Amino acid sequence: MNSLKGTLFALLGYGAYSVHDVFVKLLGESYSSLQIMFFGVLFTFPLFSFLLIGVPTAGSLRPHHWWWTVTRTSSIILGSLCIFYAFSVLPLTQTYAILFSMPLVITMLAVPILGERVGIHRAAAVLVGLIGVMIVVQPGASELSWGHAAALAGVAFSSLGAVIVRRIGRDESNLVLLLMPLLASFVVLGLLLPLTYQPMPLKDLIGVAVLSLFGFIGLNCLLVAYKASAATAIAPMQYSQIIWATLFGIAIFNETVELHTFVGTSFIILSGIVIIIRESLEGNSSSKPVQRTRGRVAGTVLRIGPLLKARRRKGKGKTD
Repeated sequence: MNSLKGTLFALLGYGAYSVHDVFVKLLGESYSSLQIMFFGVLFTFPLFSFLLIGVPTAGSLRPHHWWWTVTRTSSIILGSLCIFYAFSVLPLTQTYAILFSMPLVITMLAVPILGERVGIHRAAAVLVGLIGVMIVVQPGASELSWGHAAALAGVAFSSLGAVIVRRIGRDESNLVLLLMPLLASFVVLGLLLPLTYQPMPLKDLIGVAVLSLFGFIGLNCLLVAYKASAATAIAPMQYSQIIWATLFGIAIFNETVELHTFVGTSFIILSGIVIIIRESLEGNSSSKPVQRTRGRVAGTVLRIGPLLKARRRKGKGKTD
């Protein structure tokens, strides 16, 4: 029963994130990614404050690992900006197909950063996934746009941030892991905002508020899902977003799904699932970087992993 509950909440959460991405794309037709993300962070603050009520966040905002924390925070901001831009200019299905390659990049980065050993099965899965990315992007067959470059850069930055938190997560306080990216995004984007700012009418501000709300709903649904079920059951549910991308793309943006995008996406999804399964097998992975990169990392400042960590600590405190 818990497994079914986890799956249903995961599907609901990723569906909410898909609505979030639709609003990013709609607003991206008129405003810069920087402006959309700044106001999204601004509206997120009160929602996130409610989420933190009752969650133990002992510690300070002074990191133990300054270099890694600055690198992670910078990666989160840059990755989110790149992905917001990609959603604004690329078809939804293409953007998701590229974002689905995150498990491949995380697996590769885990080797130098975490000392992870990658066997032949995961190495083969990475290769198949990279082939899928090439099929989707089609370098040489069609002109690559800044949107494709931004999506690939967003995957690289977001994957780096995900791997770093696996390295420093045990040493850093919940406040550093939870609030540093949010506060840094607010300050950095606020300083850069005058470069691209355009006045927003009330309806567009409401659109940003709705965007933030659905991101918050998605986060909470995934918190419930990961509490109810194992990561191996929840992680593959992210690929359900390609269904929403197809439906929203056709209904709202008059997009069509090209054959090469469908084929490439199938390769990427298959490789991601293989990596998750191989990590879950005993002895195949010491740190499980993909399986433990919980929730929706790409394109959002809020991170589910530190919240789950904080709630686990709270639960242990009650039973001790």
